[in-house]
Amino acid sequence: MRTLAVVVPAYNESEGLNTFHDRLAAVFDGIDGLACSVLYVDDGSRDDTWQVMEALRLRDARVATLRLSRNFGKELALTAGLDHVDADAVVVIDADLQDPPELIPTFITHWEEGYDVVYGTRASRAGETGLKKLTSSAFYRVMDRLSQTPIPRDTGDFRLLSRRALQALSQVRERQRFMKGLFTWVGYRQKAVVYDRDPRFAGESKWNYWRLWNFAIDGITSFSSAPLKIATYFGFAVALVAFLFGIWVLCKAILYGDPVQGYPSLMVVILFLGGVQLMALGVLGEYIGRLYVEAKQRPLYFIDAWHPPQAAAGAAAMRSTAAAPE
Repeated sequence: MRTLAVVVPAYNESEGLNTFHDRLAAVFDGIDGLACSVLYVDDGSRDDTWQVMEALRLRDARVATLRLSRNFGKELALTAGLDHVDADAVVVIDADLQDPPELIPTFITHWEEGYDVVYGTRASRAGETGLKKLTSSAFYRVMDRLSQTPIPRDTGDFRLLSRRALQALSQVRERQRFMKGLFTWVGYRQKAVVYDRDPRFAGESKWNYWRLWNFAIDGITSFSSAPLKIATYFGFAVALVAFLFGIWVLCKAILYGDPVQGYPSLMVVILFLGGVQLMALGVLGEYIGRLYVEAKQRPLYFIDAWHPPQAAAGAAAMRSTAAAPE
């Protein structure tokens, strides 16, 4: 029988995990022809998320749990979860119930049609402020223009991966990970499923505007060298304008004479050029910093506890017993 695994990274999500699992279990019960399981990944939560996960594992034999040694961030928690599942199809979904588990059967239908990656595209984003919707929309459109890899707009991590897409993704071990881009970068046949995103069921979002800003920088620098080119072109344009202006000042002084320019105009020019140089250095620093992190080759994460699903453990024990000589 073919298998389906669902990977759920979570950080301080204890309030909504039970409700999430009830809805996911109902989806599992309605799926025929697939052996389903779910892996909950605790990304170093500070509340009782791990205890709730363990209670779910003891209650449902299809549940596996994985706990990281500390908070490594969602991208690495998701990577850890994908590294620890072995299934014909894998679904990635958050635990906040903004993405409906009830959409998973639709993903499976498209997977059975031959698609390797089936992703959810948000038609609407309920429960979010107008500013967040605006900045999110702007980010995806900037990424679409700058990135050499086309990244679907208004698309998060909620998606299904086939076995070969998962195996391809597992070969990418870069430290500064932008999973939305990597999911697309591996290629294969991909299909979008449009849906309306629900508001968060419980708790608060862990993504404030500062974290979202840094996340956007990670995405842009991971999949585009355009900022480096922009800094180069802008510097060249400023230098050209300064050169032409210098020629004009020289000619004017030779032909007509020219009094010494005032202090304010001189300071404006100096501050402008200094700002351009610092901006260019900052862009270079972002890329050099990422090279520095990659060069250290540290492990992506460490595991504190790993408990496979009881159903899988029981099946393995039965196979071992059947294979043992009498």
